[in-house]
Amino acid sequence: MQVTGMLHGAKLLKHVGFPTAEVLGPEATEDEVQGLIERHGSVFIKPVFKGGVGKKGKSGLIGRAGDLRAAMQEKERLYFAEHRHGNATAKAQGVTFEGAVPAEHEVYVSITDDTRFRAPTMTLTHRGGVDIEELDKTEIATVPFEALTGLKAFVVANALSDIRAPKEIISPLVQQVPKLWELMHHYGMTTLELNPIRMQPGRGGRLTPVACDFKCGFDRDDPRVARLGLPDHLFAADVSAFEQEVNQLRTHQGQSDVFVINDKGTILAPTFGGGANSLVTEVLGDAAIISSDFGGNPPYEKMKAVAGICYRHFLAQTNVLFIIGGKSNNTDIFETFRAMGDALRQYVSEHGPTPLYVVVGRGGPNLVRGMGALGETCDSLGLPYRFFGFDSAISEVVTYAKKVDQWMRAGGRDEIARHLGLKQAA
Repeated sequence: MQVTGMLHGAKLLKHVGFPTAEVLGPEATEDEVQGLIERHGSVFIKPVFKGGVGKKGKSGLIGRAGDLRAAMQEKERLYFAEHRHGNATAKAQGVTFEGAVPAEHEVYVSITDDTRFRAPTMTLTHRGGVDIEELDKTEIATVPFEALTGLKAFVVANALSDIRAPKEIISPLVQQVPKLWELMHHYGMTTLELNPIRMQPGRGGRLTPVACDFKCGFDRDDPRVARLGLPDHLFAADVSAFEQEVNQLRTHQGQSDVFVINDKGTILAPTFGGGANSLVTEVLGDAAIISSDFGGNPPYEKMKAVAGICYRHFLAQTNVLFIIGGKSNNTDIFETFRAMGDALRQYVSEHGPTPLYVVVGRGGPNLVRGMGALGETCDSLGLPYRFFGFDSAISEVVTYAKKVDQWMRAGGRDEIARHLGLKQAA
């Protein structure tokens, strides 16, 4: 998830008219918080984390206050709270104040693309406010629907009837839930989740679905995301300086997806293609520095910039520069390899030579020209290399790169350092 919480979630839901809890951000004054308490009786104070951070409630990171003094105490406690969930650690950057919504019923709803059905799929339960994994399957409806026709009201109604939801919540949800597909579809989202939706009673006892928590993910390469005018920092979770630099180069033409696996690793593997990336990261294990997908036919300028960032951050510690990908259909191998070679020349001219072994496995248009250009770069820099073409099994190429890394650790790095005229390898 890239956007969580109601601070931005409430603004997004207003695009389609979905009711939300009243929310104040970190900049709220004491008078504004006092007014929120007077209108709703009490407020929830929640820390604001970048990216998707779960299990905050179970970790005691959600406060509730019925007066201004208690609200300010909770603000002080949570404003810079740290939270660890799984392998991820995040630090809060402020809090939100959310008006309490009285309700007897809570609902969970999410929409995402499901590979089982190869279609957008709604997941719905009237037992919201808890981890959906804890519920019995008979209480959860999972319903695929046609993307062209959208999420129709009768789909929601049938799903609620199938799980025997209380009758009083069906009609209000049937009117509001289809709006979530409009939000997801028209603004480039890949997934959307509300948990809980609290069914607030109104005049005459009629219930109104009110969103009290929000999560969503975006396809950053979908131009429809720009319609929302979201600030770039929303998509920069707690990431390294390297990831931040590369992610700033994202464009609709070519991808720039990176994640640091082990900042002490010794194989720098710029990878082209999601399938290749999965295999590479699995086989290389802790030796891999990054997980990446730089496919999508990136232009020369972008590929050179991305490669330059990779080299600047990690080449000094790298034993094997491993450029790997499947057989491309449309990526110009000559352009990408020329760009990566030129970035390598520039790095050496600025930082001096470094002991390195270059391994390449690739297929696609202009492969021979591309390998020729990269080979000339390696020759001019005095670096050993081994290139594999489209007729080599990618699994064997990955295994070869791993063996080269082991050789480098066992003395090969020092041997290359002596060849380059360096006194000692780093």
